[in-house]
Amino acid sequence: MHSVKRNKRVTSWHVIGAQLAAFRRAAGHTQTSLADRFCVGEDTIASIEQGRRPLQGDFAAQLDELLETKGVLQVAVAKVPQRERFPAFVQDFVEYEQEAVTLLSYENQVVPGLLQTEEYARAVFASLYPPLEDGGLEERIAARLDRQQVFDRKPRPMANFLIEESILRRPLGGRSVLRGQILHLRRCAELPFLGLQIMPTERQTHAALDGPMVLLETPDHDQLAYIEGQRVSVLLDDLDEVSVLHQKYGMLRSQAISPEESMRLLDDLLGES
Repeated sequence: MHSVKRNKRVTSWHVIGAQLAAFRRAAGHTQTSLADRFCVGEDTIASIEQGRRPLQGDFAAQLDELLETKGVLQVAVAKVPQRERFPAFVQDFVEYEQEAVTLLSYENQVVPGLLQTEEYARAVFASLYPPLEDGGLEERIAARLDRQQVFDRKPRPMANFLIEESILRRPLGGRSVLRGQILHLRRCAELPFLGLQIMPTERQTHAALDGPMVLLETPDHDQLAYIEGQRVSVLLDDLDEVSVLHQKYGMLRSQAISPEESMRLLDDLLGES
């Protein structure tokens, strides 16, 4: 298995972390004393200083006040490029996603991020465990909604989404949130550049029981695949590996109900709610 761009580059978060470490030492604090001062874990401070955890804006303001750094950290956080506001392990994927000419997605637990409503996205991120730090929820929601602008660009990507029927029956955030999400999917299904198919729960065979995937074609016609699991993700460019996933996706499309049947199912679910 071969993966591209393993996130070894220096990001804004590495620079901000290094600044925090220098300011902390200059003020005579250890990582432990700083953690105790703000009632957070020492590992949280260490992760921020190493650039592995983004520094949230409200926490930056508190640190600036304690360390007497005149707003330097808060300004630095505000100036972080939008792409780097995503978690480090998805930054490369998002970059390719925004440029993709073709995008094929299969999801088995939640509605794909590119099709989520704001209320549904809020429910998804609120379900994360361990919970997000203060301020992290709003930043993650904003970043997810920004990703959806990929459908506003010209030319638009040709996209197909396969989702499990069970997703449409799981009331994340409550019944009203789910209804709003299903209504949004129904509208998306009408878009000429977007295909939406549902995998019925009653199917007795399934080509992708091992999890979700996203397949991308770049403007240079490179074929990439993104797969994600529990706290791990991989962006693949090995042609043999990507080819296998394309075969899986092709079989999934044949196993799912058609776009027209999927729209009728969405209508039925809206009628039930």
